This record gives sequence, structure tokens and C-alpha cells, in this order.
Amino acid sequence: MKTVAGHTARKRFGQNFLVSDGVIRKIIDAVAPRNGDTVVEIGPGLGALTAPLLERIDHLHVVEIDRDLIARLHERYPPERLTIHEGDALEFDFGALKTDPGSRFKIVGNLPYNISSPLLFHLTAYAAQVYDMHFMLQREVVDRMVAVPGGGEFGRLSVMLQYRYHMERLFIVPPGSFNPPPKVDSAIVRMIPIDFKKVGSGDTALDEALFAKVVATAFSQRRKMLRNTLRALISEAQLTALGITPTARAEDLSVANFVHIANALAAHA
Repeated sequence: MKTVAGHTARKRFGQNFLVSDGVIRKIIDAVAPRNGDTVVEIGPGLGALTAPLLERIDHLHVVEIDRDLIARLHERYPPERLTIHEGDALEFDFGALKTDPGSRFKIVGNLPYNISSPLLFHLTAYAAQVYDMHFMLQREVVDRMVAVPGGGEFGRLSVMLQYRYHMERLFIVPPGSFNPPPKVDSAIVRMIPIDFKKVGSGDTALDEALFAKVVATAFSQRRKMLRNTLRALISEAQLTALGITPTARAEDLSVANFVHIANALAAHA
């Protein structure tokens, strides 16, 4: 196993430590933390982002699962500057970070590749409480997140996240920016929660669980036509009435199309 700054990188935690000062500076500039912001970092690791974040704000929350790294963080930072939440980010209640009913917080992190998708889905539950999120992820995952309909990269992850967030791929991070270097490129993505109060009611799912079911069912056999994949949920005639071609495939539909299907089903439930 690779040893970095006296710490053995653990494959089971997907540890690849960011070491490029230039990339770190670009990430911090993108996050743009200001004193008074509530900021939480997922997976601080050896503190590549932690230290520069604390140069701009008085206090930071971090979520870390590796006890060796937690011990190092305790040695380096006093509790009045750094609150360490020990545990798995997949199970962490980010809503507990709210300081008052109207407050929102910023999330940043170099997310482990092995839990990136389930963690992104976990975070959607807190979208209404988040100001913005900036993550480093495998480039392939980011490309799927920001993909547009009509291409092979557009899938369930694209639809479910684009329903919740305005997303933008900011820049690519090459493997040499890490120690140990991963075998693939990474990318930085910015995610800003959509304010449903400011969008049309027709773009908001009446039943979000049903919306998620429609999306998952449509992409379960993505090469098949919608009239086949969604047969158990909606008829060809109903699809046509919604302006959706029954012979289209899931990747051809927009996020709004999926919302309209789910809302039509909810209205007749």
C-alpha cells in the first residue's frame, strides 16, 4: 500500500490524496467560502482542502471515517476551529448541521470513487438545506451527472440529480494531482439546489417516490423502447397524449418529460 505523509492510503476507503497546490487553490476559489458560512467537508483525508478552507473561515465541519486520519486532525486543529464527525458519510445526518431554521450550508469534498453515486443520492435528501456543493469525482461520473438527453452518458443518475440541482463541470483534474495517483481523470462539479418555489409547478414531481420509480424503471433496460419498459406503469396512448413518442428510449427524454409522466400517473392514482 502507498504511504503518504506517514499515512498508509487505504484502498477500501478509496483514498487518493490531493497534493497539487494549483488544483487545491482552484477548488477553494470555486467554493469561495466566507467567514460566517457553515461549511462541511466530506473526507478531509490529510487536510489538503481543510487547511486552506480554514484560512478563509473560522470554523469547519468535517466527516471522516478513518480513525488514523481523525487522530491526526485532532492533533492539528483545536475543536473551536474544527468539528470532526466520525463515521460514514453515507449514514451522516447533514441536516443536523443547521444552526437555525433558515440557514443553509456549503458542502465540499474529494469523494471516494467507490461510494460516489450512493453518496450523491444520500445528499439529495438535504438539498433544501444546502447553499451549494463542490465535489471532486471520477470524470466519468461527472460527465454522467451533467449529460444531456440523447447520449449514452445520460442515465438515471443524470435525471435524478438534474431534477434537484443546477450542475456544472468546472475543470478536469489529472491523475498526477494525487498521491497515490488514480488510474483515471477526475473532475470538479458544482451543484446548486433548484428552488422549487421559483420553477413552474409542472416541473415539480407531485410524488417524488413515484418519479424515482418511473426513472429507475425506464433505465432498467435502457436499450428498449419506453412502450416496453414502462408498460406496467403507463400505456402507449397515455405516453402519446403527453407528447412522448412510445418508441423513444429513456435516454431520449428530458428531466421534464419524466416529471410529466410521473405526475400523470400520480393524478390518476
